[in-house]
Amino acid sequence: MNMRRATVTIPDDLEKELELWLSSQTAPPSLAKVMQSALRRFLAEEKLEALEYRPPRGAFSVSPAARSSGHTDVSVEHDAHLADRD
Repeated sequence: MNMRRATVTIPDDLEKELELWLSSQTAPPSLAKVMQSALRRFLAEEKLEALEYRPPRGAFSVSPAARSSGHTDVSVEHDAHLADRD
């Protein structure tokens, strides 16, 4: 596998944070592994953003309907019922 070399400039504050994190690791990864992981995560997030992915704002919860609500198709037409919620 061919690998491309790159020179990266890291600001002092980011370098300090990185050094602190590396020093807290039992088996610290190499700087190259950290950079590769960060780049992979960045590219994955960019792909999700291109798909207009929005992370959830909170836990999803459904309020159960009252007994005899008159809705008999909720299990089949759940999207329509959820869209009608205010």
